[in-house]
Amino acid sequence: MEKIKEISDCASSIETAIRFREKARLDNKTFVITNGCFDLLHSGHVYSLMQASSLGCYLWVLLNSDSSVKMLKGDKRPIIPEMDRAYILSNLSFVSGVTLFNSKRLDNEILALQPDIYAKAGDYNHDSIDQIEYKALLKVKSKIKFVSFLPDRNTSSLIDNIIFKHS
Repeated sequence: MEKIKEISDCASSIETAIRFREKARLDNKTFVITNGCFDLLHSGHVYSLMQASSLGCYLWVLLNSDSSVKMLKGDKRPIIPEMDRAYILSNLSFVSGVTLFNSKRLDNEILALQPDIYAKAGDYNHDSIDQIEYKALLKVKSKIKFVSFLPDRNTSSLIDNIIFKHS
């Protein structure tokens, strides 16, 4: 049985991610990235991640750090700390690695990793992707794929449901 990663070593540095990506390129393997907060991981997240992983040989998740989530979602988020979120994601069998990032967007990570494919849940489209990220994806000639998502499966609905049932 494979050893489960420890919480302290579940997130890889960007340098490790770049080395992994370079090996994938040398082996002619398709390297897919996706990103998100993944706060209160739920079935909608897992479904979209599974869809993203089916697009290539390796799926690398770029995970918003706690400070990045706060910038995007406000002071009450995240609910789950970054290392716990990274631990959960890194132990999904179809996720090859997880790297935290601290900004609102991941254009620098896209330029560094030069993924073959960038996957985003289908509630996004070419117009709603951050335009700076979009330009970085075009620059590195990454294919952009939108994967299926489960309607009504999102963190905000989950939080609302918890508040409703427990208040």
